This record gives sequence, C-alpha cells and structure tokens, in this order.
Amino acid sequence: MSPKHLWMTVPFSSPRAGRVAAAGLLAVAVVMSSALFAPGTLRAQDMDFSIDETGQPPAPPAEGPPSEALANALRLYQQENYPAAAVQFQRVVGGESQDAPANVQKAQFFLGKCLYHLHYYQSALALFDEIGQRGEGHLYFAQTLQWLAQLASQLPEPAGIIEKVGRYGVDQLDQFNTAETSELYNQLVYMMGRYKYGQGEFEQAIDLFGRVETGSNIYVKAKFFEGIAYIRMRRARPAIAAFRAIVDGIEGGDISGVDDEARMENLAWISLARVYYTAANRTDSDTGERSIDGRILGQAVEAWAQVDQGSEYWLDGLFESSWAFFLADEYSRALGNIHTLFSPYFADSYYPEALVLKGVTFFVNCQIDNALAMVGQFHERYDPVRTELEQVLGGFDDNTQFFEFLKRVRSGEANLSPQIRGIVATALSDRTLLRNVEYVSLLDAEEARLAQDPAEFRNSALGARILQDIAVAKSFAIDQTGDLARGRYTRLIQELQDLSNQVDTLELEIATYQRGTLDQETQNQMTAASRTGRGDVQVDEEHQLWPFNGEYWRDELGFYRQQVTNQCGR
Repeated sequence: MSPKHLWMTVPFSSPRAGRVAAAGLLAVAVVMSSALFAPGTLRAQDMDFSIDETGQPPAPPAEGPPSEALANALRLYQQENYPAAAVQFQRVVGGESQDAPANVQKAQFFLGKCLYHLHYYQSALALFDEIGQRGEGHLYFAQTLQWLAQLASQLPEPAGIIEKVGRYGVDQLDQFNTAETSELYNQLVYMMGRYKYGQGEFEQAIDLFGRVETGSNIYVKAKFFEGIAYIRMRRARPAIAAFRAIVDGIEGGDISGVDDEARMENLAWISLARVYYTAANRTDSDTGERSIDGRILGQAVEAWAQVDQGSEYWLDGLFESSWAFFLADEYSRALGNIHTLFSPYFADSYYPEALVLKGVTFFVNCQIDNALAMVGQFHERYDPVRTELEQVLGGFDDNTQFFEFLKRVRSGEANLSPQIRGIVATALSDRTLLRNVEYVSLLDAEEARLAQDPAEFRNSALGARILQDIAVAKSFAIDQTGDLARGRYTRLIQELQDLSNQVDTLELEIATYQRGTLDQETQNQMTAASRTGRGDVQVDEEHQLWPFNGEYWRDELGFYRQQVTNQCGR
C-alpha cells in the first residue's frame, strides 16, 4: 500500500482534541486479572497495638501460672526487646518450658508479633497461619485477624494472606467497624471481598466491596473488583456504575491516598470501554442472530478515546477500538489505528492480530490482492516466531528451571534472538507475575538479613525456625512463579497458533470468493460495505487533511486514517 493512500486528520487546536464517535461492535473479551493490584496499603505504624489491646483474650483460662521463660519473654516484649523476647517465646512454643497449653498459645501469638516487629514477615505469617488453622480452638484466633491485615501491607498477594483472612466469618469483621479502627475495617472487608470473589461468591463479594468507605485509600481497588464481579455475573449496568465511580472520584478529587491515580483512571476508562463494547453486542436467544446497539458502541469508542496516550493501556485501547471501527464499517479509522501501532515509536509492541484485521478489512472491500498480501505477511512474520518460541519452551523440564529463565529474561541475560526477545519480555511482565517475582525477592532479603544477625540469634532454635519458614515459602513461591510464567509463555504460543488458524480461514474465504461460491451472509456483508462508503477519509470543521509522506510524527499518532476503496462489484 503506497504512502499516498494514508492520511491523517489533525485538529486545528491540538492533535489530541476532539473525541471519536462511531457505531459498531468490538468482539474483545473482557479479561481483567485480579492480579492488577497489591493486597493492601495499611501501614505498620497505623496498627501498633499494645499488649493490653491484642495480647489478652477476654477470659483466659486458668491453666497454671506462666513459666519463668514466658514471664521473661512478656517482660522483654513490653520493653520492646523483640529479639530476646522472641528467643524466649520460641522456648515456650518448642516445649522447653513445660508451660500449660493456654500459655503455649499465648507464646505462639506473641512470637508472631515479635517476628513482625523484627521484619521477619514470612515467619510471622507462618505462625499466624498455624493459629488460623486451629480456628476457634485457639485462644488468639480472633486477635490474629488484625495482624493478618497488617501483614498484607508488607507481603505481596502471592503470600496467600487473602485466603487466610477467608477463614474468618464476615460477622467477625464488625468488631473493627468503629471510628478508631475504620481503616482496619476497610482493609479487612476488602480482603474478605477478594476471598469471596475468588470463591465465586460474587453477590457477597459485591456487598463487602460496597462497605469500603469512599475516603479510604483502598476505595478504588474495591470499586474496581466490584465492577469485575458484576461482569462475571453478566450485569453491565452496575459494572459501568462501579467503573464510573472510580473516574468521577479521581477527577473530582474526592479520593485520597490512591496509588498511581493516573493509572487507575486509565484502567477504569478502558474497562468502561470493554463493558460498553460487550453490551453493544446483542444476540437473540431464540434465533442466535447478532445485532449492534450503535449508541452503546459509540460510548465504548468515546471511553477508549479517554485513555491517555502516555498510559500503558493506550495501545491496547487503540487496537481494540480499531475492531469497533471495522464492525461499524469505519474502515479508514480502523486501518489508521493499525498504522499507528506499526509506527517506529512502538517497535517493540506486539499486535499480530492487527494483520488479521487488515486482511479482513481488505477482503470485505474486495481488495483481494491486498488481503492475500496480509495473509502472506502474517505467516512470513509470525510463523518463525512461533517455531522459535516452541523450541525455547522445550528446553525446560520443570518450573524451577523456568523461574531461572524468567529471571534471565528480566535482567536481559536470556539467550534469545532479537526476533522473540521483546515478545517474550512483554509476555512475562504482567503485574501478577511481577508480584510473584517480588515475593521471591522479599524472601531472599529476609534470608540475607538473618545471615547478618548475631550468631546467638541466628544459631538458636528460633533462627532455625525462621530459616525453615523462609525455605519452605521460597520453594513453593519459586515453583508457583515458574508455573505461572510457563503458563503465560504457553498461552503466547497458543494465541499465535489461534491467529494463524484465523489467517488460514481468511485465505480459504478468499479462495471461495474467487470461485464465486461465498455464503450469503458474507456476500451481504460485502454488499453493505460497498454501500456505506465509510472507507473514505472524511474530515470535519475541526480537522484538516494532510497526506502521509512516509514520516511519522509523535503528535500524529492516533489520528491517522487510511483510504480504503471498496472494489466490490467492479
């Protein structure tokens, strides 16, 4: 396609002014990983409870006086001498002091708190997990809940704290619904909501997310998961309301303490676009016929247009809206967006489906030679990529090896050809995967810190316990991270194979067209395309037309249009 066939529309006031609006449909699945967010933002200094607040059950059983070791440990804890206190608590937990069971449970709980103060978060979590497994049979089961929330601000989500909070009943959260502990309450209802969401109990999850106060720094996260829960229930209106609340809250300045407000606003916009887009596609339950609500699709396109060009979601929005333009017969806009995707500014971007869309666009406009060229271009560019990806995958026997490969990819030391290096790096850089990597790094840091502690602490029974807790957690985390990365990598290959199959199907459709035996539905679509004339580049009073001369300018990105002349019936 010659550069002279490419045009851009540039607004007089600004290259970014104006909103695109169109009618049509985009068949993009709404897939939003809950992994986009950290589990909590509660600070340790917000939850430093005294011994009276957290250390004493309402009615401790009279099972004998504390041993000398336990009494010394409690005294040292009050003095904030956490290393010495922890060593003594471990003696009680290990059975050296012959304390009664109630006193052992007290020592176990306080040992967990000591380890938290010493920044051995994984070992603290292991102790609180042991308490949680006992349920109401442990004297400190209820008191442990607030410390799990505190650990959620220190350990990433792969540590599994949400599942541990899920052991508690929802009614047990109400004790924290006070003015003094409101942020703790917000944190816990959010985490409980996440647990219910993970269990598929969407109605209860939505109720819990709705309890998070607007002024809370986790309000945006709660509203986002509320929106996703409604999507899982196929309820578009309340999902839209949830995402709108995020946009309105951030733009209105009603929300404070949100991590990366700009990212969250852009995420809400692209989520809104996907919901609108899906809602615009209607299928008759009786006949199976699909129809398009142009008004709702226009709202989707406008939502995509709100995603900031500097956002990590901008290219995704640009590509997704190109499908909407295609199905609305706005072919010049669809191919104009793809022209932007293939600009030198985004040389590392990976959108193989864009060639599929180009091929289909040319086909429905009876530009058979151009359609076949897209088929050939796809196979030429991506068949070698898929082959090499498969060869690399075959070189790993287990998840641990793949984890080491992931680390080399992230450091730029992986032995990969330029053909797939950027593709693999992109596929293995989603937020969920990076949080798993972060968890392993945190465990490495705790292990290194233990190695720097005094020998009497490091070589004690407590030191051995900490080391074992870290080793067990790290082994599991490495296996889990390797398995997750392998899954991402395998999915990359499968998606490329699926696109290759679509291209092959297009090639068969072209051959059928050339034989004159197309099915009636496809003929109708091509006839409709010939009548719309929407492949023409059109401008309004706010734009002017400039021919593309082969040079990309950053301010032009997103405003390109490509002339698509319909040749059907000629």
